[in-house]
Amino acid sequence: MRRPPERRAEDNRLTGRVRRYGRVGRAVGGIAARVAGERYLGMEMDRERSAEELRRALGGLKGPLMKVAQIMSTVPDILPREYSEELGELQANAPPMGWLFVRRRMAAELGAGWEKRFASFERQAAAAASLGQVHRAVGKDGSDLACKLQYPDMASAVEADLRQLRIVLAIYRRYDKAVDPREIHAELSARLREEVDYQRELRHIRLYRLMHADEEAVHVPDPVPALSTRRLLTMTWLEGRRLLELAGEDLAARNRVAHNMFRAWYVPFYYYGVIHGDPHLGNYTVRPDFSVNLLDFGCIRVFPPSFVKGGIDLYHAIDRDDRALAVHAYEGWGFTGLSNEMIDTLNLWASFLYAPLLEDRPRPIEGSNSRVYGAEVAGKVHRELRRLGGVRPPREFVLMDRAAIGLGSVFMHLRAEINWHRLFHDLIADFDAGALEKRQAGAMEKAGVPPPG
Repeated sequence: MRRPPERRAEDNRLTGRVRRYGRVGRAVGGIAARVAGERYLGMEMDRERSAEELRRALGGLKGPLMKVAQIMSTVPDILPREYSEELGELQANAPPMGWLFVRRRMAAELGAGWEKRFASFERQAAAAASLGQVHRAVGKDGSDLACKLQYPDMASAVEADLRQLRIVLAIYRRYDKAVDPREIHAELSARLREEVDYQRELRHIRLYRLMHADEEAVHVPDPVPALSTRRLLTMTWLEGRRLLELAGEDLAARNRVAHNMFRAWYVPFYYYGVIHGDPHLGNYTVRPDFSVNLLDFGCIRVFPPSFVKGGIDLYHAIDRDDRALAVHAYEGWGFTGLSNEMIDTLNLWASFLYAPLLEDRPRPIEGSNSRVYGAEVAGKVHRELRRLGGVRPPREFVLMDRAAIGLGSVFMHLRAEINWHRLFHDLIADFDAGALEKRQAGAMEKAGVPPPG
């Protein structure tokens, strides 16, 4: 029997990938040329117009490439203000697909007469992101629902973008050998391929509900399996404000949100070895009591207890100036053949990253003049890595870096001043790798999450 067009569009087809290569190249190449012209040739450029074009191009493309833009926009000062503002808007308000698309896609996922399975279903998308868009609905039982519907041809988009990423990384590697990107590409490939499977994401939601069962200030939606497929994910709707709307709140309120965000991300990591790898501004909202809603669970990473312990060991090594413990931590993470100079270089970067956790006092996450100092440290580390022949980071670092940078950016946007030292020590005080392993296995089994591959 001939498959319907909506289903045929999901195949990872050569034609889909070829189209994607062309569109990616045109969108990114032209913008890159203009940025390079401004930076290196002194050419004048209308930044606001160019930034708007960038958002339109990436938003129109959908898919994994847009996630790169989301990551870039979470780090203050990494881009000119005009670019950051446009890309920040892209995160929570990507251009949606129209009602004809939605109706066809819903019929492909739930069958003819799908609308009768809801009390109501809003035609306009409530939000649109990189892989799909969200529609508000009301279930037959009266519950408010969020229906995340995947765009067509995402499997082809993922493969096309991953191939482009491999080419870019290979070119970069020829000119700069400070970091070997092969494991980075492998990790991104695995996670992006997982993100197009909404059945996996549904199990991730169950896992996060289990892990946050005792966290009153962290809210996770309840999935609706009967209205979900591999490309449609239905869950309860969680009402809240965007984080950027909190700018006018007083410091105490912003600190409460930051405290709750810290718990939302790091209770799963230090208690269960699980990290949410995508803390960009569109993935959570804030309730009137300043508790937080987690909204997206596609980019999840499960770590062995030894990796979690390595992070704690490195913290203690930096705090106590214990070189042997630092070496133990790096080797436990998978670094090999580290020279003394390489260890000193890695410790320099670790000391900067752990700085907010080392001071037992309330302080901003970035410290005093940290943006300038951070750039100086990063530059020095990069030069040393290049001089020493480069380093090949273990693939687990990709999402940890992404989470740490993205969440740190959240705290910077909030202008929070918290005793990060005590928050961290509350989480690791009773750390036991064996207990973590048992909790992890039990929670994953109950949620139906397969073991990490």
